[in-house]
Amino acid sequence: MFIRILGFLLLGQLICNVSAKDFANQYTSFSLPEGWECGLEGSEWVCQHTNKDRKKEAIIILAAKIRGNQDNITDYMSYLKKVKSFTLPGGKTQYSEPKYTSQKTLHNHPWIDSLHLASEVPGFYTRYMATIKEDLGIAVTFSVAKSHYNEYQGVFDRIIETLRVFRDKTKSSDQYTAKGARGSLLGESGIYDPDANNLDIQRQKQGKRDISAAAEAGSYLIMLLIFGGIGYFVYSKKKKKKK
Repeated sequence: MFIRILGFLLLGQLICNVSAKDFANQYTSFSLPEGWECGLEGSEWVCQHTNKDRKKEAIIILAAKIRGNQDNITDYMSYLKKVKSFTLPGGKTQYSEPKYTSQKTLHNHPWIDSLHLASEVPGFYTRYMATIKEDLGIAVTFSVAKSHYNEYQGVFDRIIETLRVFRDKTKSSDQYTAKGARGSLLGESGIYDPDANNLDIQRQKQGKRDISAAAEAGSYLIMLLIFGGIGYFVYSKKKKKKK
């Protein structure tokens, strides 16, 4: 057991020591580990390892929207402290396990930092980083299979240490209105896959979204991400398999 734990720690350190590259979009920037890439998928930015096998292990999703009444640091903190739940096939209710929720300062800017187990898909940890910047609500989610959590903990910590947020003045409010919204998927707090521990979460092409439905999806940015995130990619994968 000791040797296995030591191996995880050494692997995590090795990954962290690999040279990083800078990533930036319209509202945030951070250092991305070598071997990772980010791309715009529908209304969210998605970052994953370029290695086919490693894509199964972890994913980062970024989203922003124009702030509603409940898009503020206090409400984000309150919301993420709570247990999340969703219904599994057969009627059984799945409950998340909140591990911690706290406020931290990164580069003189406040963020809410929260970790849950099974808040989106059974068998996955998801770490939520949420904040506001001027008229935007912004969230970055880091999801990893439970069996790989120790390997990626240091990787995620390193990314978060470099996380910065800003408001691109060249982007109008209309360009952010529907960002982060998932339309009809908002009502599903998670999408169960019995093989979640072996889930291949590589990016799927999402196609066009229903913008009008997205605009009506509510004011919680964090809620939009929790009720989408990994769950949405499971849903996309399962639909693709049925075709």
